[in-house]
Amino acid sequence: MMFIKAIILGIIQGLTEFLPVSSTAHLIIIEKFLRLADNVEFVNMFDVVIQTGSIIAVIIYFRKKIFPPPELIKNFKTVLPMLIKSGGNINSEKDCSSVKILSLWLKIAVAFLPAAILGLLFAKKIDYLFEKPIPIAGALIVGAILLLIAEKKAAGNTKIDSEFSITFLQAFIIGLFQCLALWPGMSRSGSTIIGGFFLGFSRKAAAEFSFFLSIPTIIGAGVYKLIKTLKSGIILNQEEWIALAIGTFVSFIVAYIVIAMFMNFIRKHKLSVFAYYRILLGIIIILFFYYK
Repeated sequence: MMFIKAIILGIIQGLTEFLPVSSTAHLIIIEKFLRLADNVEFVNMFDVVIQTGSIIAVIIYFRKKIFPPPELIKNFKTVLPMLIKSGGNINSEKDCSSVKILSLWLKIAVAFLPAAILGLLFAKKIDYLFEKPIPIAGALIVGAILLLIAEKKAAGNTKIDSEFSITFLQAFIIGLFQCLALWPGMSRSGSTIIGGFFLGFSRKAAAEFSFFLSIPTIIGAGVYKLIKTLKSGIILNQEEWIALAIGTFVSFIVAYIVIAMFMNFIRKHKLSVFAYYRILLGIIIILFFYYK
């Protein structure tokens, strides 16, 4: 039964990781009904680690944009001063691919730092919130309101249509917005897209930078959680290791499909439908867990 549950949770993770609806909230709430295991530490680790499957999907889907060309290492000393001088604002039509790739990864690194630092400082408090459905419901509703406000502000106010035009300062601000996702239920993708909208990013630029930023963020969180759990003295049995592998693989397959569909959706439609869904889900969670 654990393997079947791992498949179901992997599907849910892959479906919700990159939509602004919070995959963590869905996993935590569903596990209240679909109990994966009695080992709470393993379950918490499972929720974080299987997200790496979704990240593999991002890496493969956007491989042409994120893999550095061979000339990058050769031209590194020339390219880096150019990027610093420009503040990260790169003309994607004129600049060479090595400049663009290095620019993108430096911006990702800048945006990654705030959440990484705060995540390490407040790891215990964040873990505590993972067990509390009501704060998660609150995060869903607050995030929905912010998404509606940000989308309204972004309407007709697009200044940045490419991730290569993002400056280092703007990348850092996106990183600050990502810190909102440390509150389980806020949604990492939702928080970064909201930040992008407030800064004048187009839908495409906000979504793609959110995808790119997820690579170090989720891989870092997954590795940290795995090491922390193993160092605590907990020994996973064979069934738990297999369940972890199954959940990760399933989330990869589903996430790849979702990425393609979401990129097509966001170019043509508003994200308000996700905001209304978050509000509805938040209300249902409050009613169920508060009055049960």
